[in-house]
Amino acid sequence: MGDSHPRWRKATLGLVLVLSLAGIAGGWAYVHRGQSPYGGNAILVLQPYKEANTWVFDDPQVGLKREPFVAGIPEILDRLTKDIPDAPRGFRLLFSTTPFPGQQIELTWLRTETVGNWYRCEEYQTEGWLCPALGKYFPTPPKKLYAKAERLH
Repeated sequence: MGDSHPRWRKATLGLVLVLSLAGIAGGWAYVHRGQSPYGGNAILVLQPYKEANTWVFDDPQVGLKREPFVAGIPEILDRLTKDIPDAPRGFRLLFSTTPFPGQQIELTWLRTETVGNWYRCEEYQTEGWLCPALGKYFPTPPKKLYAKAERLH
């Protein structure tokens, strides 16, 4: 027993090290695949509403209050919500870096400009700029974003 005990300890330490590195690598891959570190959810939800005739949203969990959508995004949201009664009073916006059932639009990353990122919406043949607040949800600008607007119940 005196000789096998140190070998067992070495094997155990080796296994723990391998599993730890795999866990770290797995966590890194999860964040860097474009998945949100925001609660680990695959689909995120915001509740935009109109103020001063533009779409804004609040998200106290990431320190945002009346964060405006600008540069083409308000027009995309207008079209996305055209069939939702009272949408300017608030609607549910679901978004993700992976396709999901019922998604209405797909935004494709085009380029970085200043501190934000331009995306193309093929469904509406237009572009919109997402400000640095995007970084509160994704560590790097996702190559694709999928979204759906729903009525609040």
